[in-house]
Amino acid sequence: MQDLWTHLMGGFATAASGANLMWAFIGCALGTAIGVLPGLGPAVTVAMLLPITAQVDPTASMIFFAGIYYGAMYGGSTTSILLNTPGETGTMVTALEGFKMARHGRAGAALATAAIGSFFAGTIATVLVTLFAPVLADFAVTLGPPEYFCLMLLAFTTVSAVLGQSTLRGLTALFIGLAMGLVGQDQITGQIRYTAGVPEFLDGIETVLVAVGLFAVGETLYVALYEGRSNLTMNTMGRVHMTRLEWKRSIPAWIRGTGLGFPFGVIPAGGTEIPTFLSYATERKLSKHKEEFGTTGAIEGVAGPEAANNAAVTGTLVPLLTLGIPTSVTAAILLSALQNYGIQAGPQLFTTSSALVWALIASLYIGNVMLLVLNLPLVGLWVKLLRIPRAPLYAGILIFATVGVYGMRQSAFDLYLMLAIGAMGVVMRRFDFPTAPVVVGMILGPLAEAHLRNGVAIGGGHWGVFFERPLSAGLLAIVVIVLLLPRTLKWLGARKARQQAATALG
Repeated sequence: MQDLWTHLMGGFATAASGANLMWAFIGCALGTAIGVLPGLGPAVTVAMLLPITAQVDPTASMIFFAGIYYGAMYGGSTTSILLNTPGETGTMVTALEGFKMARHGRAGAALATAAIGSFFAGTIATVLVTLFAPVLADFAVTLGPPEYFCLMLLAFTTVSAVLGQSTLRGLTALFIGLAMGLVGQDQITGQIRYTAGVPEFLDGIETVLVAVGLFAVGETLYVALYEGRSNLTMNTMGRVHMTRLEWKRSIPAWIRGTGLGFPFGVIPAGGTEIPTFLSYATERKLSKHKEEFGTTGAIEGVAGPEAANNAAVTGTLVPLLTLGIPTSVTAAILLSALQNYGIQAGPQLFTTSSALVWALIASLYIGNVMLLVLNLPLVGLWVKLLRIPRAPLYAGILIFATVGVYGMRQSAFDLYLMLAIGAMGVVMRRFDFPTAPVVVGMILGPLAEAHLRNGVAIGGGHWGVFFERPLSAGLLAIVVIVLLLPRTLKWLGARKARQQAATALG
């Protein structure tokens, strides 16, 4: 413990130097701006900036890239809450309740709980990285394909059962996403499938394109079509701070979100999407204000997922630094940045490049404070976006979405596809189909398929492998409980009510 404290203090001494503080601030500010822009994302940005590794000290460049990474998670919540346009896939869940809060004059509270929750979760997760990185990484190595598949199956059932008014509609939306996720190249055999002869589908469908199409374009087209039938307005100006009650409701959600997010960052199980959706499901189940979910917006539905999102992002550093295993696209690019310097991530990294590792960990503490200082004062400024008249606001969203999507691959086909998906989003919203399971299915579908096939291969072609391993069997049992328990309780409640009615009549 004494050695750990000594290393951490040395890391702070390095990270707090003038040059490194400057790189941390630039990274955090740039990351926040990137999070706001749909389509760009931290992975693309870090990839574009990789050439600076030829000119900048390794420690400084890693601090800079890390600042971009977790800064983007902060920034992504802003447009999710104000414009229903997720800047990052990890902030999609934030849009579910945050946007409804904004439309009912509570944008300030939503932005504040997102910023403070991100700071809280990021700080706690950084402490956990400091203390338990090697231990958690050792546990993650013990998980195999059967466990990962069952983990994703749990995410599928939880998301489908929780989002929307109907489990059947939720599952339908999920299967649409699963089908879209299978388009392109088979991960295991390399075979091309379901492209219908369209060359642009060879590399699959971009997840961010689908998210922007369903949320941003779908929202804009829906408002244009049903303008006269909706009493809700975006032009509301509310408080820019949280009330005592909102603090009371947010703090437990931050704690639960952090507890869910960090382990998912450590294990390669689909990035920030699973913990954010599971956090949302948890808050919806535990909340004493269930009537606010999906209507006026529940603050727990913003606080929990935002904390889970940032805790997961910080958790990705555990396997990256201790095993050299990236659990997200951005982490993979950070790994390539290390390799550009001839530094090999893995168990020996804490010995061979101790100064760099501890400076990077120390910079996480500093970066979290920087991001809070950057974001909280801007809450009032962001809320003023809601004073813009609806027509130019939604026109701006369309332009924003178009530029973001076109910037990914400079493809006109992507723009047509975005509009088509936006039209599908309108139809889904019109008939009360939840849109979030589409994106979940699309992101996790290919991963789940690969783990399923690898799991069956490990079992020698027998499906019993999923029941023979204790952890995967336990996860399958939870899946069954998630699907059956609500219906059983509902049936028992109805039966009890019938019995009471019969007794009253008798």
